[in-house]
Amino acid sequence: MQAFIGVLGCVVIVALLWDGFETIILPRRATRRFRLTAAFFRVTWAPWRTVVLRIRNRRRRETYLGYYGPLSMLMLLGVWAVGMVLGFGMLQWGLGSAVRAPVAHPGFGMDLYLSGTTFFTLGLGDVIPRTPVTRAITVIEAGLGFGFLAMVIGYFPVLYGAFSRREVNISMLDARAGSPSSAGELLIRFDRRHEELDGALRDLERWTAELLESHISYPVLSHFRSQHDNQSWLAAVTTVLDACALLLSAPEADSRQAGLTFAMARHAVVDLAQILRTAPRPPAPDRLPEETWQQLRQALAAAGIGLSGAASRARLDELRALYEPYVSALAAYLAMRLPSWMPEGRVRHNWETTAWARRPVLRRGPAIDGEL
Repeated sequence: MQAFIGVLGCVVIVALLWDGFETIILPRRATRRFRLTAAFFRVTWAPWRTVVLRIRNRRRRETYLGYYGPLSMLMLLGVWAVGMVLGFGMLQWGLGSAVRAPVAHPGFGMDLYLSGTTFFTLGLGDVIPRTPVTRAITVIEAGLGFGFLAMVIGYFPVLYGAFSRREVNISMLDARAGSPSSAGELLIRFDRRHEELDGALRDLERWTAELLESHISYPVLSHFRSQHDNQSWLAAVTTVLDACALLLSAPEADSRQAGLTFAMARHAVVDLAQILRTAPRPPAPDRLPEETWQQLRQALAAAGIGLSGAASRARLDELRALYEPYVSALAAYLAMRLPSWMPEGRVRHNWETTAWARRPVLRRGPAIDGEL
């Protein structure tokens, strides 16, 4: 029995080390069917989301949903640490508890104590390994404890650096596509300035590529909420896809850059849906009903983007089918709202508001739109 427990302890140690390597160090997607980290996030996120979504106040609900990302990382690190201590304790017990301890007959509890003080490098010295094998195991565990600490110190700056770069581009959409963002607002604000629009789409193409790379390497970033309640990385990517789809549906629009940006953004949402194991499903209800479509056509026609009725609508529906099932599944899983195609009435955008004033500090008008 003790030998079996010792072997099981080795399995636990190796599994945790490999899981930590794939989660923190490996800069690509892990393809194994079962991963401890992925299972941890799915098991803990589902009840957290269910409980928090019962909160009626939207701001408070978003606040508690935002706690999950950072808190889950701390919990995951705790799971790894406890698992390593347990694994080495099982290994020491499987080797016969060959330690010199204050009690006459040391057992599994004493092995766990030795493992904990060794892993966290306390060095109390009241329990000492007696045989060469147990001493070697103790040294290895102490080294892993140091490595674990270094890994944690190096992991968080990388994680928050990627989060910061993501949020910079989301914040930049505030003045370009509104708060919350919408594809119609984005295209209208670049009224007939096609070169500037191409430049913006080129920047958004790079941003979606960076988002894909960072969120595949660190999937927990998908759970990190944006700074403002009316923004999210998923809404921003969907806005980019909507805008590109509209340009690709306009017969006379220069759609080369729009096609490149659409391809990159679609690649991002499809891969992230696969990483998070969210099966695609069509949005319900339809995000673009006929009434909104007609309003969108009229608004874009005034901005120099002509959509030719049924032909453009058919092309747009084909493009929407390439990404909407994925963003809809991600939105349901992450409890994030998808953007509308047109601004929902007159709203105060984030750059217009201040905590010390009830009214916007500056109203939207021809001067502001002209500067954009």
